[in-house]
Amino acid sequence: MISRDDVQYEVVHGHRRAFRRVGSGPALLLLHGLACDSSTWDNVIAPLAENFTVIAPDLLGHGASDKPDADYSLGGYANGMRDLLTVLGVDSVTVVGHSFGGGVAMQFAYQFPERTERIVLISTGGLGRDVTRLIRFLTLPGSGAAVSLATLRPWRPLVSAGLRALSRTGIPAARDLDEVSYIYSAFADPAHRRAVHRATSHVLNWHGQFVTMTDRTYLARALPVLVIWGADDRVIPPTHAETARLHAWSDVHVLADSGHFPHKDHPETIVRLVEEFVATREPAHYHRGRWRAMLRRGDQVTLGTASSASLSEVAG
Repeated sequence: MISRDDVQYEVVHGHRRAFRRVGSGPALLLLHGLACDSSTWDNVIAPLAENFTVIAPDLLGHGASDKPDADYSLGGYANGMRDLLTVLGVDSVTVVGHSFGGGVAMQFAYQFPERTERIVLISTGGLGRDVTRLIRFLTLPGSGAAVSLATLRPWRPLVSAGLRALSRTGIPAARDLDEVSYIYSAFADPAHRRAVHRATSHVLNWHGQFVTMTDRTYLARALPVLVIWGADDRVIPPTHAETARLHAWSDVHVLADSGHFPHKDHPETIVRLVEEFVATREPAHYHRGRWRAMLRRGDQVTLGTASSASLSEVAG
């Protein structure tokens, strides 16, 4: 396990960005979910670093990164990742995104295909409208005041400890409550609440996710995609993995006995799947003419056998 003492910092556009960079080899960019931080990857960073250069940032507004009054859209996050990689001297990466981070990963590949070798999506947002009501609640007027009240100091330690205790009961519906406990405690910071509220409002409302990549999934035919979901995901339903299958993304894995955080429930499996994926799927090679043809023809475009073979399942 990698310690938070290993966090490094770079200032990009005047804002401090926290990240961990360990290992050597092909670069993996690990993007955490909404209201989390890079510690969500603790169980997989060290084993992945045996074969890869692992870069795990705290997204702007999260963790130890600055929380300014800034752009928290998917496009803004994708730009921030490009700029951080540029500062770090990394030209291209396999992007691994969990939940909201999966949406950022897809946006990164969409905006910067020339810097994207492969995509790994874990319990990703952006493949359908459905999402838990707890997240949709954050978009309602007055939700910030309600969360502020719910995280006041007198009862915060008790609630947090209770959530962690429930996560250890073995009840499937409670398996993710240790991560929920961390998120709950982090919401006590007003700047963090503001950043998460703004990021949330960019992609969903009370009715669900309104920003999805379902109209652009055909672009994934140009690069390898691995999709992983937890069969017991109660945040984003595993039925969204069917979107990947419908669009002929061949590497789709729904893991039994797993919730919204498969990388915490089954870290060894996640590491193995990522290692096998990178070893067996050649990195995408951006070709402007082919990209232009795909954009012009949309989902009617068909690529050659070699490209189809390069196509490569997730918990909510």
